[in-house]
Amino acid sequence: MSRYWLFKSEPDAYSFEQLRKDGTTPWSGVRNFQARNNMMEMQLGDLGFFYHSSIAEPAAVGIVRVVKTAYPDFTAFEKSGEYYDPRSTPEKPKWMMVDVEYVEPLEHPVTLARMRAEPRLVAMPLLKRGQRLSVQPVMPHEWKIVLELSKTPA
Repeated sequence: MSRYWLFKSEPDAYSFEQLRKDGTTPWSGVRNFQARNNMMEMQLGDLGFFYHSSIAEPAAVGIVRVVKTAYPDFTAFEKSGEYYDPRSTPEKPKWMMVDVEYVEPLEHPVTLARMRAEPRLVAMPLLKRGQRLSVQPVMPHEWKIVLELSKTPA
């Protein structure tokens, strides 16, 4: 059974439009254990929302598919890189990543404000106070509701 996820990215760092151009991308640079563990649970074919964060109107803007399951995040080994972690080695990797591919844009972006206004999404991790995970689960009923909201403009 497929599971659903939400992948957050700041559009100036990596946007859904850039993923459209690239086709696939490694979801690297995640440095939170819970988000890493979420990626380790992913299976081939799982779907996720691509969510633009840290902007005036954060929103789910598109759909991605997991095309490679968790493997060591090589950015943790790059000494001059922004995501370098000296505690993570190729022999004992601490951080993982998955590869995702572009599937399609949502018909209309679903803003954070719109999700917050939907009572059926009250338990969604994205909407909980203090929930800052860059990779988080989405329950099947939440997935359907967000897709339903995407069919009409805000």
